[in-house]
Amino acid sequence: QVHLVESGGGSVPPGGSLRLSCAASGRSISDLAMAWFRQAPGKEREFVAVIHWRGYHTFYADSVKGRFTISRDNNKDMAFLQMDSLKPEDTAVYFCAAEKAPYGTLWNRPPPESFFDPWGQGTQVTVSS
Repeated sequence: QVHLVESGGGSVPPGGSLRLSCAASGRSISDLAMAWFRQAPGKEREFVAVIHWRGYHTFYADSVKGRFTISRDNNKDMAFLQMDSLKPEDTAVYFCAAEKAPYGTLWNRPPPESFFDPWGQGTQVTVSS
């Protein structure tokens, strides 16, 4: 069973950057797609980015495309989300998640949350002046 722990959240001014990390334990994630989702106060959780288990394909929500970069290090069983040019509307709790099925196909659309389990506990990102 994979256990995921996010870190790297914090408070930054608009235009700032943060790098979120997701560390996996219990089982290697090298054969699992990894994704980031976020939930803003009073809103539903939404998809942010996903990376193929081999790391060569990524897909982003339109709202973060060109500003966020998802990556992974399969040797360290970690996933990352580099967030640049942050905006106040990026304020949310950010969650990483592992796809349930190994060796999954690449995603060219926002994947349903139901395809992912487990989830981390989340890390707070606040963008405010």
